[in-house]
Amino acid sequence: MRKIRMGMIGGGYDSFIGDIHRKAAVLDGHIELVCGAFSSSSEKSLKTGELLYLPDNRVYTTLQEMMEKENALPDDMKMDFVTIVTPNHLHFEQAKIALQNNYHIVCDKPLCYSIDQAYELLDQVRKLNRQFCVTYTYTGYPMVKEARNMVMSGKLGNVRKVVVEYPQGWLSEPIEQSGQKQALWRTDPEKSGISCTMGDIGIHAANLAEFITARQIEAVCADLSTLVHGRQLDDDGSVFLRFNGNIKGLLYASQVSTGEENGLKILIYGTKGAIEWHQLKPDALLVKYPDKPTEIWRAGIDNNYLSDEASNDCRLPSGHPEGYIEAFANHYRAFAFKLQALLTGTNISDNYFPSIDEGVRGMQFIDAVVKSSQAGNKWVQINK
Repeated sequence: MRKIRMGMIGGGYDSFIGDIHRKAAVLDGHIELVCGAFSSSSEKSLKTGELLYLPDNRVYTTLQEMMEKENALPDDMKMDFVTIVTPNHLHFEQAKIALQNNYHIVCDKPLCYSIDQAYELLDQVRKLNRQFCVTYTYTGYPMVKEARNMVMSGKLGNVRKVVVEYPQGWLSEPIEQSGQKQALWRTDPEKSGISCTMGDIGIHAANLAEFITARQIEAVCADLSTLVHGRQLDDDGSVFLRFNGNIKGLLYASQVSTGEENGLKILIYGTKGAIEWHQLKPDALLVKYPDKPTEIWRAGIDNNYLSDEASNDCRLPSGHPEGYIEAFANHYRAFAFKLQALLTGTNISDNYFPSIDEGVRGMQFIDAVVKSSQAGNKWVQINK
């Protein structure tokens, strides 16, 4: 047993999501960052490596250089997997190169730029038998695992309705016109793909709904809008959902909901009860009944009423809230356990992390939602 060695593509020193990935990956002590090609700018990549205390000979200026030099290292030094934290339009080629060099991959969502790219990556991952994690952060929260357990155990009865919303307000003004980095590429169809808001946060909401219900969205009827003048992609949208099992749903995602921060929220209504979870208060799960008061279930290693799935993702006693980085870290920890098992030839109990399949599901959702809206709010089936 040893630490799993991680390389990073993208994630320069001024990157938001790159820094989150680095902190999450090392939180539990199973992974170490050993190398990276952190930017298309050689100066920036080298500066990032310096700030991360990496040796100069493990900081690269191109992905090709990274692959060539890592492959030339002895097995006890070279990286085991690659984390991709670049804009959407770069994921596909970078993942393909990493797969062709036999590396496992962690990739920020969405999986890639287009649905065709998603299918090709899926095919390559299966052929090469590589592990591939897509970081849908919110399924890493313990109380999201508890919500799924309640659904799966029948505690809520038969699920009838799902309502999920994800409002943000950070794109309420055209900040991309002033060069704001995160807004600039997300609102650019050449970098983001066919959708801005649904591709950025709508897929988080859809993934969360599918994970908790253990049901797939079969069809969508969407109304996407571009509410800030001059944008080419959606910044707001509402979607009717049909899940298999005759479950109906609603999804609202917006990045122009003025004053909102990161308001992801989901409600699941069953025949015996309901649950409600808020990302802004992630350690609490509201459990509602038709004939008694609402209960508040809380995360914590000392709460013995929680399922194993939830308890295993808690690190602290109740009353000590864990948040976004810890949820991220739960995926990285599960990924590390899987790679350790492969390296040692040992069996491992199932440790959940979002796979390439969920990445493809996200791309199918984006594709169907955009087609539905462009067709005048018509129902569109999601490809299986």
